[in-house]
Order: sequence, then structure tokens, then C-alpha cells
Amino acid sequence: MDAFQTGLVELLPRLRRFARALVGSDADAQDLVQETIERALSKRSGFREGTRLDSWTFTIMRRIFIDQGRSKTRWGKVVSPEDDFTAAVPDAAMAGEGLRLDALAARGAILALPEEQRLAVALVLIDGLSYAEAARVLDVPEGTLTSRLVRGRQTLIQTLTEQGVSA
Repeated sequence: MDAFQTGLVELLPRLRRFARALVGSDADAQDLVQETIERALSKRSGFREGTRLDSWTFTIMRRIFIDQGRSKTRWGKVVSPEDDFTAAVPDAAMAGEGLRLDALAARGAILALPEEQRLAVALVLIDGLSYAEAARVLDVPEGTLTSRLVRGRQTLIQTLTEQGVSA
């Protein structure tokens, strides 16, 4: 594997997190990650040296997500949400019951945010992109990203406080 391919492999956990923030469902998130990697590999010639690979792939993923949303709207397809049979809990071996419940509450609160806030929170707070990088990925001015992030944080704090989740 060359450096480009190695970089993509190293980005997989972050791509999975961002995909889950976009689509909510783990299965749909895995499909989105796979399509993103396929497109990144096929469009490799469009990657400029010196550009951050993570920002470039997050942008690809966001564009695929938008395209899929438009396609679903056009064709009237309905994506089924997670149901009672879909595992929606973190790995039981990794945390105690209280921590798992808090993590599920946080995940639910993030997924309940309006899309523009959810994406800002996912890119900046979860994946650690700078405001400028996240604004480029979302194709919005930096001030717009900042206000979305502030509103998203406030909503998360309020929601989690109401649910009794401590920091």
C-alpha cells in the first residue's frame, strides 16, 4: 500500500463516526463509508498533495450523502430507521451500564439535532477538525459553522441535562 491508501485506512474510524452522524443507522453508515472510499480511490488524481486527506474525504462523503438524499427524494424511497432488532448499543465489554446509557443518550441527542448542527458537531467536536476545515467540508462560511456549532452545543447540553446525563 502507498501513503494515500494507508492514509485512507487510518481515516476509517473517523469516516465511520461522521457517516453515523450523517445517516444515523450503522448499516447505512457502513455503506456510506464504503462508497466514500471507493470514490476517493477512483478520484485519487483529484487529490492535491499538501491538502488534508481527512477534509478531502469528509467532503466526498458529504457530497455522496447529499446526492443520495436527492436521489431518495426523487424516487420516493424510504429509508427504514433502526428498529427493535437492530443493535444500537456500544460494546458491552467497553463500559459499565451507566456509561453505556450516557453514551446512548448522547448519541440520541446528537442524532436529534437539526442536520446542519449535527454535522458541525460531528466534524468539530467529534472528529476534531478546525472551524475553517469543517466550514470547507460543509461549504459554508466559518461564521455560519460557528453559529451552528454554538446552537448545537447549547441544545446538547440542555437535552442531556434534562435527561440527567452528567459531563
